[in-house]
Amino acid sequence: MTDRIVDISRAAARLSVRHKQLIIDQSPQGEVTMPLADLAVVVVSHPQVTYTQAVLACLAESGGAFVACNRQYLPVGLFLPLVAHFAQAERFSAQARAAQPLCKRLWKQIVREKIRSQAQTLQILYGSDFGLLTLVSQVRSGDTSNVEARAACRYWPQLFLDVEFRRNPDNQDQNLLLNYGYAVLRAIVARAICGAGLHPSLGIHHHNRYNAYCLADDLMEPFRPIVDLAVVEYMREHDEPYGVESAAKQHLIARLTGRYMVGGAQRTLFDTVTRLAASLADAFLSGAGELTLPRWEVGAREVPGESENEGEED
Repeated sequence: MTDRIVDISRAAARLSVRHKQLIIDQSPQGEVTMPLADLAVVVVSHPQVTYTQAVLACLAESGGAFVACNRQYLPVGLFLPLVAHFAQAERFSAQARAAQPLCKRLWKQIVREKIRSQAQTLQILYGSDFGLLTLVSQVRSGDTSNVEARAACRYWPQLFLDVEFRRNPDNQDQNLLLNYGYAVLRAIVARAICGAGLHPSLGIHHHNRYNAYCLADDLMEPFRPIVDLAVVEYMREHDEPYGVESAAKQHLIARLTGRYMVGGAQRTLFDTVTRLAASLADAFLSGAGELTLPRWEVGAREVPGESENEGEED
């Protein structure tokens, strides 16, 4: 399966399935077809899109995710495969009985890598990490001293060069762009989790009875700065107000499907997230181990022309 993301937002459409192909009918313009096996995420943004039950069922059988958006074009729903791994029952069991000390050690690794990624982003944008790297070694098991929050207090004002900025999903500013990017990222991570035979609702740190994707919220943390960097790039090229218009979505999706230098090799985000989810499954099964977390290289950027999908829309 490839890393293709399709956002259907420009016009009304009817989605159906024929011969293992997704059919996008936007009459009178005609039909567009694409193999279901090529689709990682389908994002439906236009309010006049209809689809058959077979679309959801066949997309899930192929391992893809479906994201539904509201009238403000912001993602509000996520549909994932129920069975995506031959040893899923065994892995669910190991995940459910994971000991608290193991979960705390795993969370420590994730927080450390998140802060490194934030530092890398600031280094790319402004030539300085603004002291974030000095915080990495201070993260202990379970991050009981909440170094993650201390890093955020340094990171957000520097990222947008605005001491008044607050990361609030309800704010009508660049938070709208962050919301959209994070939602697509969440779908990518949740898909990888299901593919590794794990359950997205059983988190190692995030625990909320009303959140069906706690583990996805855990594992996406080191990858959030990819979205952050893309938002800053978009803001530099466009004037306020910042809405989730077509150009913004194309820009964010292009960054999420690009290739990045990770550990001396060009890798897609999908590949990196898949490796992380697989290493987490191994940790649950063995009761120990190191996560395969991304280590973005200094100056690592999206490689133009390498992605199979550069923010495709239909």
